[in-house]
Amino acid sequence: MNAPTLPGLAPAEPAAHDTKPTKPPRPGSRAARMMLPRSADVLKDLATDYGVCLRPISMRRTDLDTGQTEVIDLPCGATREDKCLPCARRNRRLRQAQIREGWHRADEPLPGPEPAADDQRSMIVMRAHLEFERDKAARDASWGEVADLDEAIRELEEAITTEGLRGRVAPPHHGPDDEEPETGPRRKRSTRRRQDAVELPRRKVEPRTVGKVYTAPDGSTYQPSMWLTLTLGSYGPVREDGTPLNPGRYDYRRAAWDAVHFPRLLDRFWQNLRRCEGWNVQYAGCVEPQRRLAPHAHFAIRGTISRDVLRTVAAATYHQVWWPSVDVQRYSVDRPPVWNEQAKSWVDPDTRVPLATWDEALDAIDEEPDTEPVHVVRFGNQVDARGVMPGTEDAERTLRYITKYITKHAADCHPSGTGRQRAHLERLWQQLQITPCTDRCANWLLYGVQPKQATGKLRPGRCKGKVHQRSTLGIGGRRILISRDWSGKTLSDHKADAREWVRALLGVTTDLAGTDADPDAAGPAPLRHAWEMAHPTDRDVPPLAHRLLRSISERARWRSQLLAAKDRAAAGDSPNLSAIGTQTTTNGGARHSG
Repeated sequence: MNAPTLPGLAPAEPAAHDTKPTKPPRPGSRAARMMLPRSADVLKDLATDYGVCLRPISMRRTDLDTGQTEVIDLPCGATREDKCLPCARRNRRLRQAQIREGWHRADEPLPGPEPAADDQRSMIVMRAHLEFERDKAARDASWGEVADLDEAIRELEEAITTEGLRGRVAPPHHGPDDEEPETGPRRKRSTRRRQDAVELPRRKVEPRTVGKVYTAPDGSTYQPSMWLTLTLGSYGPVREDGTPLNPGRYDYRRAAWDAVHFPRLLDRFWQNLRRCEGWNVQYAGCVEPQRRLAPHAHFAIRGTISRDVLRTVAAATYHQVWWPSVDVQRYSVDRPPVWNEQAKSWVDPDTRVPLATWDEALDAIDEEPDTEPVHVVRFGNQVDARGVMPGTEDAERTLRYITKYITKHAADCHPSGTGRQRAHLERLWQQLQITPCTDRCANWLLYGVQPKQATGKLRPGRCKGKVHQRSTLGIGGRRILISRDWSGKTLSDHKADAREWVRALLGVTTDLAGTDADPDAAGPAPLRHAWEMAHPTDRDVPPLAHRLLRSISERARWRSQLLAAKDRAAAGDSPNLSAIGTQTTTNGGARHSG
């Protein structure tokens, strides 16, 4: 006999077969309250939508004439989304503008220095006379006169810099009592190419950065550019999610070494490509990890290059690491060598015998005629390249693809959603923790070698280098790689261009940062303000929520005014909104008078 089911306690159907709508929680219950949106989250979402920095830096500005102070919020300038999403997006747009401006240029970005004026040439001649007199006084051992001439040379070089000449005319002199830096003999390695590397033609590089212009049958001309992807070789078969089929046979050691030295391999590639092509090839790109967590690079190239040439140069490019051998790990992280304070050296924990110094380890390599490099980095067979026409949707789509992951940490580009992916990342990170990153890395102690300039503070397996961090996956250097002559501008120049565009659109004549220097005045503007860091606990610094609210309101006003100015510009009217510039700050953030 079955017991009757009490009313309201009937067994619920499984979730997979439940087709009835979920009953809303009772009004006033805790579940109903938890479903309400949080005001703090809405504030941050609105700040993100309006591009307001979530972690503004408060600076106190004091007017030196009136003594009035005001607190101004400056953006934190973060480049990662996990720190500040609005600032990271702003930096991403800035990088996209930089790449876009230099990708399809038809003229040289840097025309070259202007000829020197007569006054500048006369100062160099005077510097030559002082150098002649100093050499004569040094040969006569007139050290008092030498000291006077050194002081005159220093003052003259300061005047040369003030006159508008770049760089130093000549290196500084060392006096008889000055301690010259200790520099040992430079180690020389053979520059002969490896026997297993492809030979490349070597041409004299022409001083041009613009690619070839093509002529169509109808007489029109066009100047395409390229998009290139470079990857490393295979370390073992992997699945679609990037994890190895057989983790025991996956070469994690080579993967770690390749990741650490991947930037040098890229530098060698561009050097070989320029020598092979015979002109100064310009590039802009980003380094990011693949799904298998190995780094690869996407580049925008100005001009066109044959795909066969790109593949040949990639196959012929390599980087040799001439470091001590790491075939045998003599010590572990739990039982490393110990520091001998009397001998100022690392010694074996059992025998107390000092470990080989860095110079001794390199001398042992030089003495062996058949010594091979400890590691050789090469590209893989996969080299993707295609042409891109300027002004097309394909160009914009490729630009977004190149900068897709620049706001994320390397380990966050491909989230580890499964246990197999997390285990793969963990094994790679464990290998990176014991891989030496530089000649001063503490991990050399694990292989019986004292690093360069060793001290007792070193902790093997716990080096603070970026390549050993879990978030970098061995990509410890710069992830944005842009050649020197790409756009002829720095990031500060591109920021200034953006401000000039806004001023021209709004008809603003004053500076957006609120400065009131006279542009027609001769000489540098007088210093009118004093700046200092304002701490959140200061009485004149409002709470962060108040500052974010004011910044959102200010940004909303700017956005409406900017859209109105765009509409008037499209209609052909001349905007005259010069009053806006008096309320503009560097952050788009709040001001607070104290």
